[in-house]
Amino acid sequence: MLEPVRVRLPNRGAVKNALGRLQTVLVLGGTSDIAVATVDQLVASGARTVVLAGRDLNALETVAEPRRGRATIATRAFDAVDFDSHAPFVDAIASEFGDLDLVLLAFGAIGDQPNDERDPAAVVDVINANFTGAASVGTAIAERLRDQGHGLIVVLSSVAGEKVRRTNYIYGSAKAGLDGFFLGLGEALRGSGARVMVVRPGFVHTKMTEGMDAAPLAVTAEQVATDVVKGIRRGADLIWSPLPIRGVMSVLRHVPRPIFRRLPI
Repeated sequence: MLEPVRVRLPNRGAVKNALGRLQTVLVLGGTSDIAVATVDQLVASGARTVVLAGRDLNALETVAEPRRGRATIATRAFDAVDFDSHAPFVDAIASEFGDLDLVLLAFGAIGDQPNDERDPAAVVDVINANFTGAASVGTAIAERLRDQGHGLIVVLSSVAGEKVRRTNYIYGSAKAGLDGFFLGLGEALRGSGARVMVVRPGFVHTKMTEGMDAAPLAVTAEQVATDVVKGIRRGADLIWSPLPIRGVMSVLRHVPRPIFRRLPI
């Protein structure tokens, strides 16, 4: 059996090894439960270098330390709402670590809907954390992947953006914008060698949802990570986690609003 080797495009650096395994992964929102579970599965599948980025370097190091030895795990400071820093950040990461095979956008914030809807600044904070920051850094990443001629952006969206509900319309509308932006970006990247995969999880048991009432078809971060890795392997543009929630949202999408507003969701 031949030993795995790194495949190179002319003057463009490493893409995948001979077994099709991703080599270098950048995670924005590196302390996210879904991100951590996804990193564990990617490393188990052969990813060699993972860069965990976020605002809290101490928390990132807590995630990174027990995983060192299985792969090269680095941590770097990143602020999703410091828009001016995004292009320089992406350039610096690429300069230090080379071509990026996969970039996972896993940052976001649910906010506090009952209080936030009365506070314009709080609304802006939630929208920036979930949409504007991702659109900003996603654009910088897309330019880098275009230059490389390869690479994948994986974006954690949400079913909350599929049919925005009264109870979380701030978060839901931000996720709706995120979802639409990255589906469009994926179309814009066609033919460049780079691509986008949008992930629509339902309710996920994580630190962010702790204390909230779980919705039907709730999943764990590990289950979402498994779906993400499967989607990467089959070259999907859009995945749902769990898959049955696709059918549920398809029905809800067509429920007339006078009826929808009466549903206990």
